[in-house]
Amino acid sequence: MVSLGCAKNLVDSEILLGELARRGHVIVADDGDAETVIVNTCAFIGEARQESIDAILDAVARKGEGSVRRLLVAGCMVNRHGEELRREIPEIDGFIGLDQLREVGEIVELGGGPPPPGPSHLVFDQTAPRLLTTRGFAYLKVAEGCDNPCTFCAIPQWRGRFRSRPIADLVAEAQRLEAGGARELCLIAQDTTRYGEDLDYGRHGLLRLVEALLAGTTIPWIRFLYAYPTTLDPELLRLMAGEPRFLPYLDIPLQHSHPQILRAMRRGGSPERYLRLLERGRELVPDLFLRTTFIVGFPGETEEHFDHLLDFVGRVGFDHLGAFVYSPEAGTPAAQLDGAVAAGVAKRRWRRLLARQKPISLARRKALVGRSLEVFVEGACEESEHLLQGRHRGMAPDVDGRVLINDGLAPAGSIVEVEITDAYPSDLVGRIVGPHGVPGVVPAAA
Repeated sequence: MVSLGCAKNLVDSEILLGELARRGHVIVADDGDAETVIVNTCAFIGEARQESIDAILDAVARKGEGSVRRLLVAGCMVNRHGEELRREIPEIDGFIGLDQLREVGEIVELGGGPPPPGPSHLVFDQTAPRLLTTRGFAYLKVAEGCDNPCTFCAIPQWRGRFRSRPIADLVAEAQRLEAGGARELCLIAQDTTRYGEDLDYGRHGLLRLVEALLAGTTIPWIRFLYAYPTTLDPELLRLMAGEPRFLPYLDIPLQHSHPQILRAMRRGGSPERYLRLLERGRELVPDLFLRTTFIVGFPGETEEHFDHLLDFVGRVGFDHLGAFVYSPEAGTPAAQLDGAVAAGVAKRRWRRLLARQKPISLARRKALVGRSLEVFVEGACEESEHLLQGRHRGMAPDVDGRVLINDGLAPAGSIVEVEITDAYPSDLVGRIVGPHGVPGVVPAAA
């Protein structure tokens, strides 16, 4: 399995793997040992589509060499570009649409199938088997699809309308994930803060879900990702302030700050409202860690608009920031707008934005030096087996850097106290100082 794209796509990959394992298929880590390769694709922006195509073509080459017998393509590109893929890459043996995850066993055994028509409309429940690929944590997909009118985004064209899973179903899956060893739960959806609106849970749907997960599990870390700024429930922040298991972390993709660009994007809110919201969040949750994402090079973006964004980033002082260069998506309103920004200009703005954030990130991390933080240990460092790596409460998996542990020992999946000794723009360095007396945990020498 080659899984590309976001965490939501990763959950789909885990369901595919779980279904295949349930039917007796052997899952191998090395694609050189695989009879069938499945590429689970992403279609979010141009770079993601190209990465998916490159992965497909790489599998095609191995198929031509005889090391792979069958190639199946799954995921977002199947629902969006399935017919085009079928015509342009005839070496693909079959397709698995977003609504066919539970049918993957039959599709593999039949040797493939045609790309499905239209957008997704199903939502998978806790009965779907999952083969977890993460280390000690798990993503919990609380909803599918999206109803937001953002002009730059084509996701509703293939993921379909927003549809939530019932609270009881999600609690049951969380309990199963905990029984399987998950110590951290990350709630995800395309628009997590709208969770439950379609089930008549009202504006506090996500709050009710988090409260139910806290009551129904003993998972020590629970966070949610991808808050929409106009639907963020302030009661969630109050719960963060009073409940140590609900992590003080807010991932709130704002996309831009200038009012004209926000209107062109059809994003609710304004820079003033955003500032008040984030300031209120830090008042309610003093240790709140903030992450956001911005798009540069949107049609009509001028140097004045971009300078406004740079100033906004400096005023807020985000802990973590991601950025994309705008990618025109067929069928979206933004693709029809005038004022296209030259690719070179957009790329330079992207670099300038990240450069603006770098000293801010470093300053936010340096402020943690000397403090002892709870750290979730992921295991040996990817670059050196002599270091452990983990994340503190304000770091989500894969996107927010790492805490590198250079003194002390702890097993993967444990939560330990780490004294931060050094800071870099992306990572922190520290030593384990506790807890004492826990099997497998060896604090650093005093």
